Amino acid sequence: MIHLFKRTRVAAADTVAPPAAPAPDLQAAIGSIGKQASSMGKEAAEVRGQIEDTQKASGRQVQTLAVLAGQVRQITKSQDEISGFSHGSLAAVGRARSVVEDIGHEVASVVTSLKQVAQAAGTITQIALQTRLVAFNASVEAKRAGDAGRGFGVVADAVKDLAAKVESSSKDIMGTVAELDGRIAALARDIARQDGEVQTAAFHKALADVEASVGSITAAAEQSRSICGALNAQMASAEAETAQTVSTLDATLRRSEVFLQISESLIELVAECGIDSEDTPYIRAATEGAAQIGQLLEDAVRTATISTADLFDENYRPIRGTNPPQHTTRFVDLADRLFPQVQERVLGLSDKVVFCIAVDRNGFVATHNKKYCHPQRGDLAWDSANSRYRRIFNDRTGLASGRNTRPFLLQTYRRDMGGGQFVVMKEASAPITVNGRHWGGLRLAFKF
Repeated sequence: MIHLFKRTRVAAADTVAPPAAPAPDLQAAIGSIGKQASSMGKEAAEVRGQIEDTQKASGRQVQTLAVLAGQVRQITKSQDEISGFSHGSLAAVGRARSVVEDIGHEVASVVTSLKQVAQAAGTITQIALQTRLVAFNASVEAKRAGDAGRGFGVVADAVKDLAAKVESSSKDIMGTVAELDGRIAALARDIARQDGEVQTAAFHKALADVEASVGSITAAAEQSRSICGALNAQMASAEAETAQTVSTLDATLRRSEVFLQISESLIELVAECGIDSEDTPYIRAATEGAAQIGQLLEDAVRTATISTADLFDENYRPIRGTNPPQHTTRFVDLADRLFPQVQERVLGLSDKVVFCIAVDRNGFVATHNKKYCHPQRGDLAWDSANSRYRRIFNDRTGLASGRNTRPFLLQTYRRDMGGGQFVVMKEASAPITVNGRHWGGLRLAFKF
C-alpha cells in the first residue's frame, strides 16, 4: 500500500510545533527528490495508461478470436453436414440408376408382351381373312340355291361384313402396337446401360452430370473442411498466444503500479519533511475542503436536516434512461445544497485544477462542479464528459480517494478526455468524517 502522510488533524485551539527547517542543501536535495518523484510519477502514469490501453485491446482481440474460432467451428460443422449430404446424394443417384435399370428390364418385358400382342393381332387378321373367304363362298352358294338360300345369304353377308371389321381392327391394333413397340424399344435402349460403355442416352447423361456435380461438391467440401481444420488449429494457437499476452500485460500492469506507488510515496515523504512543493497548495486545499464539508454535514445532522441513516445511504437507485448510468440516494438533495460552496471555491484555486468533488466511500458523486452538472442529451460522448454528477466512479483512483482514511492521499493517473486525448493528472484527496464516522473523501484533481 501507499505510504501516507502521518500528520493528524487537530483542533484550531491546539498548537503544534512546526517541524525544524532543514538545512539549505538538504532542503534543495529534498526538493529535487520531490520534483524527480513527480516526474517519475507522470511517466509511470503514462506507461500504466498505455499498458491499460494495450490490455483492453488484447482483451478485445481475445473476444474477437473466440468469436472467430466459434464461427470457424460452425463452418467446419456445416462442411461436415454438406459432405454427409453429398455422399447421401451420390448414394441416392446410384439407387436411382439401379431402380431405372430395373425399370428398363420391365420395359423390355413389356416390349416382349407387345410383340406377342402383335402376333395375336396378326393371327386374328388371318382368321378374319379366312372367314371373309368362307362367307364369300357361302354367299355364292346361297345365290345358286335361289329362294331357298336367300336367308342363308343374308347371314353370309353379315359374317363377311363382320370379318372385314375384325380384319380392319386387327390391322389398327397391329399398327398401334408396332408404333408403341418402337417407342418402348427406344426407351429401353436409353435406360439400358452396359458396363464400360460411354453413356450417350439423355437420361444416363443427366445422371452422370448429377453424379459429377455432387462429386465436385463433395470434393470442395472436403477441401474446405481440411482448410477449416488447419484454421482451427491456427485460431487455437492465436487464442493461446493472445491469452498469454493478456496475462503478461496483467503482470506488467501490476508491476507498473509499484513504480506509481513509489513515486507517490516519495512525494508524500517530501511533504513529511516540512518542505513546500508544487503539490503542497493542493494538498492543503483538499484537507481544508474535506474538513469544511465534514463540518457542514455534521451541522446538518445536528439540526436534523438529515438523519445519519439517510446521509450514509448506499442504496443507489438507477435513474431510468441515463447513459452513462446515473443514480440517486437519500442525500443527493442535501449535497446539491451544501457541496457547491466548497467545491466551487477550491476549483478556483488555480487554473491547473480540473475538478473538486466530494464522493462517498463507494466513489458516488452526488453533485459535481457546476460545469460538469449538465443534464444528459443522449449523446454518449458529450454526456460522458459534461454530465458527471449522480455517477459512481469506482475505478482505482476513485475508490482509493473515497476510502482513504489517512490525512491525505496523493495519486497520479491518466484521464481520458475523449476523442483519443489523454492527460496525466495528480489528485490530492482527504477523508470526510461525520461525527467520527468516515463518510468519504474530497477529490481535488490538478494538472502537472
